[in-house]
Amino acid sequence: MPKWGMVADLDRCNGCGACVTACHAENNISTVGADQAARGRAKHWIRVERYWEGEFPDVRLKFRPVMCQHCENAPCEPVCPTYASHHTEDGLNAQVYNRCIGTRYCANACPYNVRFFDFFNPSWDKPLHLQLNPDVSLREVGVMEKCTFCVQRIKDAQGRAKAEERELVDGEITPACAQACPAKALVFGDLDDPESAVSRLSRSSRGSKLLEDRGTEPKVTYLSKQS
Repeated sequence: MPKWGMVADLDRCNGCGACVTACHAENNISTVGADQAARGRAKHWIRVERYWEGEFPDVRLKFRPVMCQHCENAPCEPVCPTYASHHTEDGLNAQVYNRCIGTRYCANACPYNVRFFDFFNPSWDKPLHLQLNPDVSLREVGVMEKCTFCVQRIKDAQGRAKAEERELVDGEITPACAQACPAKALVFGDLDDPESAVSRLSRSSRGSKLLEDRGTEPKVTYLSKQS
């Protein structure tokens, strides 16, 4: 089985937010409005964090896209009483919406703040409902949701490769965030394939993990800016 992972090159990311928009469109993520956002109920499966380095006037702005890290030792999984959050054979931290009862234990256990609770049933004003992705379910009130590495695209590519009796090709699967990134800062692929682009980049001397000291073993590697 492959082990899916991602690399984010911070030297390329310019904070444009195209990944956030693409993720919303691909995965049917509803917006909550200004009032609910002010109460901390905004939902973004991927966010772009900003960091200022240095002191004025010698300051430098850095951007970091943060999504579910799909940890190998995910703290969100053992706390789920219904096994809605579980580990798949291909290394994904999956979320089964029909099992979720909304305890939010997983969100409390996640150190990355990348899980979101649906306080309301989703709704889209006409004609925005026409742009919904039929390959992705609409989450109802009372469940947790998060980044899936666009698992629907993974399954689609695996199905086509099986029908054509061939192996998957590196780069054949591209999540919405990576596809939309104009700077090509996000790279997705099989970490267990030593020749894949994501595997080679993850072994770079510039690579590091987010909150690596927590022992979660995330599958997202961040490449630091080159000096």
